[in-house]
Amino acid sequence: MRTIVLIAIVGFAAQLVDGSLGMAYGVTTTTLLLAIGTNPAAASATVHLAEIGTTLVSGVSHWRFGNVDWKVVRRIALPGAIGAFLGATILSNLSTEAAAPIMAIILLLLGLYILLRFTFQGIPRHNLGKPLRKRFLGPLGFVAGFVDATGGGGWGPVGTPAILASGRLEPRKVIGSIDTSEFIIAVAASLGFLFSLGSQGINFAWVAAILVGGVIAAPIAAWLVRHIPPRLLGSSVGGLIIFTNTRSLFRSDLVDVPQTAQTVIYGIIIVAWAAAFAYSLQQYFGDRENESSDAVSRVREEQEQVGARSDEGDAVAAS
Repeated sequence: MRTIVLIAIVGFAAQLVDGSLGMAYGVTTTTLLLAIGTNPAAASATVHLAEIGTTLVSGVSHWRFGNVDWKVVRRIALPGAIGAFLGATILSNLSTEAAAPIMAIILLLLGLYILLRFTFQGIPRHNLGKPLRKRFLGPLGFVAGFVDATGGGGWGPVGTPAILASGRLEPRKVIGSIDTSEFIIAVAASLGFLFSLGSQGINFAWVAAILVGGVIAAPIAAWLVRHIPPRLLGSSVGGLIIFTNTRSLFRSDLVDVPQTAQTVIYGIIIVAWAAAFAYSLQQYFGDRENESSDAVSRVREEQEQVGARSDEGDAVAAS
């Protein structure tokens, strides 16, 4: 019973972070299940089964708070589902250990870019409202879905920083759209696991515990995203990306860093992350009128309207 309660608490905490920052649900819960002896395929299957419920509630909550761009969801979800299904069906025969540190380096650099840009410049506004194309979202969704199924988490860590770095969507819309589309990914991955594994190794009591914790946290996280200023969200996401991917590098065979040095590096990252958040908070209080979530949304809507009028004018001229 104690284990079930602890797993439910982890599910709550993981969903609160994931729903607020667009990542870390799968990584957090899968890490816990692996730590208590679950094999990788069963751990990933357990998490994805629970995610069907948590992502559904999370998606509805983000939609109710206006955090979802449905064009992004439509363009990224189907390729993501295909990648997730394929990743789930071949997980038992695939080793991603060689690719994992390379991806961690790429994401680490993206996280550093996001942290610096959002902290010192705020959200860039010149690209806001520009459409995110299928040729970008399709491959991104496929890769993120595949990584998510094979690694027990990855939809948010891959998708969120890539879309944030484009500067075309404010952070709350990025997070809400990624979390909402993750429902499709969870369903596809779960079908893949059930197709290849059956229910072997899946503890449905653990699935229920993770689900309950996540369902409770989902609407709280969606409310937070709706009200936290974009600059603060960007700094928070950037720091989380740097921390989690530094940890992934240390756990890989690519680098060999002594434990003492790892602790020092983690400490430096946390201090720098806190300083960046504090600076972002100071900048927000200095210009609330332009830094608020509603102000950034207005800019995006205005630029979308300008783009739509431009497209209409081009269509009329062409005819």
